[in-house]
Amino acid sequence: MRYDPIKKSIGQIVNNSTFLRKIFYSLLDILLLRAWHIRKEINKFKNNVSGTINILDAGSGFGQYSYYLSKQCHQWQISGIDIKQEQIDDCNNFFEKINRNNQVKFEYADLTKYSKENTYNLILSVDVMEHIEDDIKVFENFYYSLKKNGILLISTPSDIGGSDVHDEHEHTFIDEHVRDGYNVNDITNKLEKAGFKNISAKYSYGKPGNISWKISMKYPITMLNISKLFFIILPLYYIITLPIFLVLNLLDLNKTHTEGTGLIVKAKK
Repeated sequence: MRYDPIKKSIGQIVNNSTFLRKIFYSLLDILLLRAWHIRKEINKFKNNVSGTINILDAGSGFGQYSYYLSKQCHQWQISGIDIKQEQIDDCNNFFEKINRNNQVKFEYADLTKYSKENTYNLILSVDVMEHIEDDIKVFENFYYSLKKNGILLISTPSDIGGSDVHDEHEHTFIDEHVRDGYNVNDITNKLEKAGFKNISAKYSYGKPGNISWKISMKYPITMLNISKLFFIILPLYYIITLPIFLVLNLLDLNKTHTEGTGLIVKAKK
């Protein structure tokens, strides 16, 4: 299953209009359950900080979370880094157009090589670690780059059906993943070795979230991989299914899951 070409096709539609891009960000915030969980954790973080805050969006991609963070407080300074230069250029161009380039800046960087001592109050990594083979080095860099008492917030697939893989013979739904997901103990141990403390790893995408993901993401992407003509019927599809996955997302957000296909991990320096 090819995911990046779909993202690129959508990007070509919205990149030339700041209005469409903002609408697209809003749609992603609704559609992507992980965005619900990330917003919940960022709101907790926001209630415990004040003044100038330095944030690293580690693997900033299309800039969705940098945009959300920039709306929370004008004193928050956000640095987005990614290994795709075209996305870096695109994001810098967009944030300049909306006059937030003094608050949000993007640069090319490899997370296995990127570190800035005692710089950030928060490091956010959303659906990134499953793409990186040398994750231990990245965790060490995160620790080195955080200020004392700084927070690392990670969203990543779990090894319980993460990436839509349920047995050893299946292939990941997302071709670009180097691992199908993390075990709770595995990621906790790696973060501890990197120096982190107060580590919590909780499941997301439990039963309601997994159903929501299939309705809101897997089935539409599957259709678009068959033919781009499905772009025409997507608006109607989402109008019909929206009430269903909104309820499912709320259930997933407010329920404690004994297992799930996603993980929300927090750790403190």
